[in-house]
Order: sequence, then C-alpha cells, then structure tokens
Amino acid sequence: MTDPSTSPDPAASAPAEAPAESVAPWQELALTELSGQRQALLAEIEGLEARRDLLAKDLLGTVAGQSDAIARRLKGFQDYLVVALQDLASQAEQIDLALPPPQLQPSPLDQTAATAAPPEAAAAVGPGVGLFSQDEALISEQLRRFQGQPDFYADPWKLRRSIEPSATALLEDWFLQQGGRGAQASSGSRNCNALVVAAAVAILGELYGERFQTLVLAGQPERLGEWRRGLQDCLGLGREDFGPNSGIVLFERPDALIERADRLEERGELPFIVIDASEQVVDIPILQFPLWLAFAATPNELALEEDQL
Repeated sequence: MTDPSTSPDPAASAPAEAPAESVAPWQELALTELSGQRQALLAEIEGLEARRDLLAKDLLGTVAGQSDAIARRLKGFQDYLVVALQDLASQAEQIDLALPPPQLQPSPLDQTAATAAPPEAAAAVGPGVGLFSQDEALISEQLRRFQGQPDFYADPWKLRRSIEPSATALLEDWFLQQGGRGAQASSGSRNCNALVVAAAVAILGELYGERFQTLVLAGQPERLGEWRRGLQDCLGLGREDFGPNSGIVLFERPDALIERADRLEERGELPFIVIDASEQVVDIPILQFPLWLAFAATPNELALEEDQL
C-alpha cells in the first residue's frame, strides 16, 4: 500500500502553478501592444522620409529646372541676334551708296523756236517755285500788308509788328524762289530773325491753318529764351503756345528736332524748321523736310557769339 504521507497532494501543488499561468498572458499582451506601436512609428517615419524626399525632388526640379530652361532660352536668343546682325551686315554691304549721275536738263536757250512756248503761256507762269508756286498772290499780298502800320491788337498767331523792306525781300525770296527750303542771311540779331520767322509763321497759318508746327533749333537755353520772347511778342502768344502739344517747340539738340519732325509727318502735319544763326552746321537729315529756314550769321554775330563763349 502506498504511504499517505509520501504521496503528492494535489491541493498543495495546484497553488504553485497558478501564478505562472496568470503572468504569461499579460506579458504577451504588452509585448504585442509595444510591437504594434513600434511598427506604426516605423511606418510613420518611412512616410515622412518619403515625403521629405519628394519635396526635395520637387524643389530641385523647380529652381534648377527653370534656371536651366531660362539659360537655354537666353542662349537661343543670343544665337538669333548674332545671326540677325550678320544678315544685316551682309545686306548693308550690298547696298549701293553711290550717288546716281546727275540728270542734265537742256537749257531753254537750246530749244528751237518751233518747240518754244508761246509768249502768252510764258507770261502766265509765275516766278514761284516749289511748295508755294500756286500761292504767290496770297504771299505777296501778306508781305505788302506787313510793311504797313503794325496791328498791336491782332489775334494770336497774327503778326503784330511791321517788317522792313529787307525782311520782305528775304521772305519773298525764301517763299517764292527757294520754295520754303533754304538758308538766308541773318538780319543782324536774334530779335530781328524772330520777327522774320514770325511773319513766315503768320503766312503759313493763312495757308495751312493748324496743320503745321514750328520747330526752332538753338544750341543754348539763353538763345532759345530769346527766340521764345521774340516770337511771343511778335505773334501775341503766351507760354502755353510753346511746347510739344502747342504751335512752337524749342530744341537744343538737332536729333530731338529731327525725331519730332518725323512724328509730325507721320501724323500728316507739316514741320517748319528754323535754325538759329549760331548753328554752324545743318544736319543732313533736316534737308529732307519740305520747310526749313536756316539763318547764316554775319561776321559781327560770329564775333559776338565767340565773346559770349
């Protein structure tokens, strides 16, 4: 028989195994939860790193890519300019700048009597040439009127002073013989020249109304001031009549005057260019315009200008 004192007691051994069975599930649960949190953190870190790499790639593509595209466009434009300038240079070399030979017209004295015009027809042709060949009667009548008593209360842009016979002869030669394009001897002073120009402006006003603008070229502000005061006094003008949008514009540089005259012709208006006697040279582009009057300085005026310099 078995000794009851040495046989295992089920009741005594059961409590010893109970704690081991109650701890294992808790640890396993904690480890599982920690492991899940770790995986979630790792996944979030990977997502943030991927987003960081994507942003860096986009930023690099935006700055560097656009800079490279701009550089390529500039290089292409530079190549285009080089080719265009080369073409322009080659075309300029092909332009024939030689003047054509002058066309000599036969002298009227060489014409035979059979082909000569009848005396009646010759008498009908007036001495006027160029732009004013059809306006001789009006111009002559205005010049005669200007030699009378001055009209100090005339309307603006009408001559308020009388002119001397020498100024009348100058204007008659400029209008009817030179056709409104040429140089004339200075009257001796800037004020006298301003009076001559004022008379010309008054006649042009009768012919063209407001469709012309007077452009005065003098190299210094003091000279332009004398022109402004002289024209203002002779034509009854105010300060508002001088300026880009008015009837008279004053210039110190010929290039600005030429640019203004070109714009007037583009608008269908007529520039009347006046060149002060102090200007020693007339720019060639000025000669292309239909109306210009250049005053040639007298020796006394040249000496006076040199003393003032």
